[in-house]
Amino acid sequence: MPNHSPTNSSVSRRGFAGVSLGALGTLATANVAFAAEPTTKSDEPLIKKGATVLFQGDSITDAGRDRKTAANANDASALGKGYAWLATAEVLVERPDDELKIFNRGVSGNKVYQLAERWQADCLDLKPDVLSILIGVNDIWHTVKGDYQGTIEKYEKDYRSLLERTKKALPAVKLVICEPFVLRCGAVTDKWFPEFDKYRAAAKRVAEEFRAVFVPFQEMFDRASKIAPPDRWAADGVHPSSDGAALMARWWLEAVS
Repeated sequence: MPNHSPTNSSVSRRGFAGVSLGALGTLATANVAFAAEPTTKSDEPLIKKGATVLFQGDSITDAGRDRKTAANANDASALGKGYAWLATAEVLVERPDDELKIFNRGVSGNKVYQLAERWQADCLDLKPDVLSILIGVNDIWHTVKGDYQGTIEKYEKDYRSLLERTKKALPAVKLVICEPFVLRCGAVTDKWFPEFDKYRAAAKRVAEEFRAVFVPFQEMFDRASKIAPPDRWAADGVHPSSDGAALMARWWLEAVS
């Protein structure tokens, strides 16, 4: 594996393959529904040889990652236990000699403005060649709970400002904007709608403006919910199960490949 030898916190190529492919194997019953590719994807593979890839976002990306090992590229504990880890596993298995460096700097509970507060250290200083962002669910969830006064306008303005800052510092960076999503179960009630759909639309507008690859996770989970109940994919309607994370990894890889 690039950059360091396997240790307890960095999974070997065989270990990565066993975990990631094992998780994807649990989805055999859903294969027919996911034969199609994401509706928006890169015209050519985004991740070039020697690239640095950064996953950013909130708890869905964070997925329990170990902050103590965050500085280590390709480190299993630093990548968390969600879609970022599974996607990384697949990439490293397929491209073991490409000297890729992949990081996860998602932080649980973050909204867009909180990404901006830590952006220098957790993004710009890493100089990613590919930057993937999934953000938005907390902007509405905390508003519904009453401990944050978020609006669509603030979300979109903050998102645009963040990407302008990023492109100014890293003009060659390739952007991947992931669609915020929810499933209608658990914490997700009718109070979330129709506002939540406006956040999704805002994320897509920003992606189009910055010519980013757009990963339509809501479309994916809508399909999945026709095969199995929503709580199979995310028990609380927000945080994916292992099956949900595996689907996300698959669609993310389709989008950037």
